[in-house]
Amino acid sequence: MRIAVSGSIATDHLMTFPGRFADQLVADQLHTVSLSFLVDNLDVRRGGVGANIAFGMGQLGSSPVLVGAAGSDFDEYRAWLERHGVDTASVRISDVLHTARFVCTTDADHNQIGSFYTGAMSEARLIELKAVADRVGGLDLVLIGADDPEAMLRHTEECRSRSIPFAADFSQQIARMNGEEIGTLLDGATYLFSNEYEKGLIESKTGWSDAEILSKVGHRVTTLGSRGVRIEGVGVDPIEVGVPEEEAKVDPTGVGDAFRAGFLSGLAWGVGHERAAQVGCMLATLVIETKGTQEYQLSRSHFLDRFTKAYGDDAAVEVRRHLP
Repeated sequence: MRIAVSGSIATDHLMTFPGRFADQLVADQLHTVSLSFLVDNLDVRRGGVGANIAFGMGQLGSSPVLVGAAGSDFDEYRAWLERHGVDTASVRISDVLHTARFVCTTDADHNQIGSFYTGAMSEARLIELKAVADRVGGLDLVLIGADDPEAMLRHTEECRSRSIPFAADFSQQIARMNGEEIGTLLDGATYLFSNEYEKGLIESKTGWSDAEILSKVGHRVTTLGSRGVRIEGVGVDPIEVGVPEEEAKVDPTGVGDAFRAGFLSGLAWGVGHERAAQVGCMLATLVIETKGTQEYQLSRSHFLDRFTKAYGDDAAVEVRRHLP
C-alpha cells in the first residue's frame, strides 16, 4: 500500500531564558516594548506534522512519500529523512522562501514568547498530487495534514476528482477554519483524525452531530490522550485501544503525529484497525518518553517486548513480520 503524507515541514528553534519575562516589563511602557533576552541554550529540532508523521512511518519501514514545501535550507533535513526511510522527492523547494520555522523563548516560569514563520509552506498549494502518483506508480491513500490551508483544500479536491482515498487531519489548522471549510475537507474522507477536543470543535463549527459526521466519512479516529484511541464507523462496533505503560513522561510534543505514523503503517501492512491503532499507541508512547518529535530510537526488539506486554503474544506475532 502506497501512502503519501502531505503536511507542514518546519524546524523549531527553542531557547531558554533563565530569568522571568515579567521582571523585564515596565507596566506604563508596554506600548513601546523593546527587549533583548540573553538565553542559556538553543535547541534546533526538526518538526512539522507532515515530516513528523513521515519520519515515524519510515522508522517502521513503511516507505512514505512526503508531500510538502520547504526552502533551499532543506538539504540537511532532507538527508535526515531519507536516512530514515522517507521518500522526499515530491517535496517542493522554494526559490525565494526559507523552510517554515518556529522560534520560541521560554522563561523560568515556563512563559513563552514565540513566532511562527510560514515561509515556503505557502507554496504547498502549487503541488499537484497527480505528478506524485505518476512518479511512484499510484497512491492508495493520501493523508492531508495541517499545512497551508489552500494546499489542504487543493489536495482534498484533487483526491476526490481522481478517486484517491484520503484521510482528513486538520490538527493545528482547525482553529482558523470555519464550519464550511471543515465540512468541505472532511466530506468523503476514508479516515477523519482528531483528538477529543478537536472532535467537539468539528461538531460545534459544522453544526453536524457525531452521527452526521460519521455518515460523511469512512472511519472516525479519535485520540483520547492517556485513555488511548477510539475508532468508529457506520454499522460497525467501535474499537477502543489503550496505551502501553509509560516508562517516563518527558515531552508530549509530536505524540499525535507518532500515533498517525503507527496507524498508517499498520494500514500499509494490511493489518486490521485494532492492530494498526495498537502500533500507533506504541509509537506514541516512545515519543512521549523522548524530548523532541523525531529524536526517539526504534529498536525492533525493544518495540516488540513492550508491544507484547501491552497487547499480548498474538498481536506481537502479527506485527513482528512487518517490522524492519
